[in-house]
Amino acid sequence: MKLPRSRSYRHGRIEIIPMIDVMFFLLVTFMLASLSMQSLNSITVNLPQGNAQNLQHEEPVTLTITRDSQIFINKTPATLATMAFTLKSMLNRADPGVVVNADSAAPEGIVVQAMLQARRAGVEHFLIAVKRE
Repeated sequence: MKLPRSRSYRHGRIEIIPMIDVMFFLLVTFMLASLSMQSLNSITVNLPQGNAQNLQHEEPVTLTITRDSQIFINKTPATLATMAFTLKSMLNRADPGVVVNADSAAPEGIVVQAMLQARRAGVEHFLIAVKRE
């Protein structure tokens, strides 16, 4: 004769809800980490196509020229007359370099004049931002 057991055994279950919570937490963490790695000091413009090496600077000053000839230094609006004074206070003394982030439809004359004003402010190196082909 077979006696019934006094304790019934439960089969193990895998709870998936906490696993989903952990995966969403990791997803958000990695998204925020990747956003913090991008340079967000510039205005969005339509960059020209080209091949260029990756930027070797940590946090460069960005000179942005839009399609309608507006000039921004790290998202701060500037004019050609006030650009040298504004840029001089923002430059890194160890590496006086500027990233030129010009729209592909921006007039070349404005871009050259902005670069000349930056040269007067003490900029020694220009890095031209391009969109990879």
